[in-house]
Amino acid sequence: MIPDQLLDDLQTAQLLSAAQAAAIREDEQHRPFSLHYELRAALYLGVTLLAGGLGVLLYQHLSDIGHGVIIGSMGLLMVASFGYAIWHKQPFTWGQTRPASFVPDYVLLLGCLLFLALETYLQVQYNFFGSYYRLATIIPAVLFLPLAYHFDQRGVLAMGLTALASWVGVSIAPLSAFTENSLLSSRLGGAAVLLGLALTGAGLYSDFADRKRHFAFMYISLGANLALLAATVSLFDFYLYSFLPEALLVLLILGLSAGLVWYARRSHSYLFLLMGAVYGYITITYLFFQLLDSGLGEAAFMLGMLYFVGSAAGVIYLFVNAKKILRLA
Repeated sequence: MIPDQLLDDLQTAQLLSAAQAAAIREDEQHRPFSLHYELRAALYLGVTLLAGGLGVLLYQHLSDIGHGVIIGSMGLLMVASFGYAIWHKQPFTWGQTRPASFVPDYVLLLGCLLFLALETYLQVQYNFFGSYYRLATIIPAVLFLPLAYHFDQRGVLAMGLTALASWVGVSIAPLSAFTENSLLSSRLGGAAVLLGLALTGAGLYSDFADRKRHFAFMYISLGANLALLAATVSLFDFYLYSFLPEALLVLLILGLSAGLVWYARRSHSYLFLLMGAVYGYITITYLFFQLLDSGLGEAAFMLGMLYFVGSAAGVIYLFVNAKKILRLA
């Protein structure tokens, strides 16, 4: 809101006329305030709390209700949720769908949460999937990803991508095999980087091919974070395990970080700019201290201090000039 004092100062400086100042005051007093994002966040939270609250209620009265009634009720509610979402579905388009109402989105989200709850209940109570943990993780991914595109729902897309990442991890290392094993850790790191790069590539394709372009942010943010985090962890634990030579790990991280900065400038995204800067800085710092540790003696301490002073200056420059970097100024 524009302060009255500012309007008075502008009038005094003859930059605004009395009529213009009165019109601005009128607009400020009667302009509607949008609660769009606040309401959507409250609805997401409400759906999640509803699913969790029902789970607690059912658990507390399990002996009175019985497993069959619980499973049947969850299944019927899930089918009803999916049916309602299908009934109110908008025609499919590769662009962003403009729904007539926000309710079907949250009913669809409730149906997906109920599906996960039902799947978990069957596994815990009846060992439905046995030791086939991969099946229990791939089914939600196979279901949620098409639903996300069919209904144009980014929340369901995030759930599908999370399920896909879980399936990759469980496929490489079932829960019973999680041990401190260098080969196992190497395979997990390599799979995480490959999956992250694949998701990042899918996001770029979504953007450039104009296929659900608004999904690109989700793909790239999750994929790049996964790939960079796995590669960075492997870089710091290089002598314990690594799926790539150290030089290739460094090139991978710096290349992906530079790509994020480039994409941040293209999409005007502060998040991608921050991700690229942080991961790039971590890797450059690692290389710098590897160099200092190679035998520079007492000069290493002074160079280290200068490096951190320069780093602080770089952080200040980044925050001050972020708009210029992103071509927003």
